[in-house]
Amino acid sequence: MDILLIVVGFLASYLVGSLPTALWYGRTLHGIDIREFGSGNAGATNTFRVLGKRAGTIVMTIDIFKGWAATSIANVLLHLDAFTEPNLITYQLFIGIVAVIGHIFPVYANFRGGKGVAALLGMVLAIHVEAALLCIAIFLLVVLTSKYVSLGSMIAALAFPLLLLMPRFSPDDPILIVFGFAMFAIVVLTHQKNIIRLLHGEESRAKIRLRKK
Repeated sequence: MDILLIVVGFLASYLVGSLPTALWYGRTLHGIDIREFGSGNAGATNTFRVLGKRAGTIVMTIDIFKGWAATSIANVLLHLDAFTEPNLITYQLFIGIVAVIGHIFPVYANFRGGKGVAALLGMVLAIHVEAALLCIAIFLLVVLTSKYVSLGSMIAALAFPLLLLMPRFSPDDPILIVFGFAMFAIVVLTHQKNIIRLLHGEESRAKIRLRKK
């Protein structure tokens, strides 16, 4: 095990995860700080809500790629013999989680980021591509039918561990299933306000633009 390489990998993952896509997109193309509108979060969900479908899709795609790229650092470390192959999924999980933390608390944006759902999707895409693609499809289906990005995020997060329980998607390491349910719990916790608004019929739909709370 090469501790120095692993530390560098974790640092690189955090820095990649910290890239504030929604914030930079809003400032560069619309001249606004996305955090001053909608829910106040600098993530894909609020971008959909404030700037619309096109902007939200671009931000979400980049954030998914960001999570995938950061998690894939573990594969690079494996090729550099920083650890052995039986530990790959464990390191993918930990390195990916660091990227998600970076997305939520980005060093480039005064530690005020998004909720990490898109980065989580990218993370699981790097670890289990089939289950992740199905989760993305479920997310898009829910958003297209309900127009609630938050609802799509939570349902997609729940779908991941449930899919892993099926023989077709069962992972080699059961820690991935445990992580999946933990991930869903975290997504629910970070969406508590959204859940309350959904229950009261007050949650904003994706096409709402530049409307302050």
